[in-house]
Amino acid sequence: MVHYIALFRIAKDKAEEEIEEMIRISRTCFHRVNEAHNFRSGRCIDKSPEYGFFISADFESRDKLAMFREDPNYRRFESEVIHAHTESQIEYLFETEPGKDPKYS
Repeated sequence: MVHYIALFRIAKDKAEEEIEEMIRISRTCFHRVNEAHNFRSGRCIDKSPEYGFFISADFESRDKLAMFREDPNYRRFESEVIHAHTESQIEYLFETEPGKDPKYS
């Protein structure tokens, strides 16, 4: 099992309401994607965050993560929300099963 986390730098001209809408849209989108489990999204609560929005999910394997990235629902979310409202992103991938070699995830 792998855990995926993506942090996004929000474009400077975006209002708080737009971030709220990003959270709502992400949750609607990701519930339609079968490969993503335990999906979460939200905004940073620090006053001056470098990355103001995040998404995270669990996947059974890296192959399932690749399928997720190709899913039409995610592609639409990426083009309509991520590219429109963010400047950059950073992604992390963690193995969550103790003793499992990450190269086989």
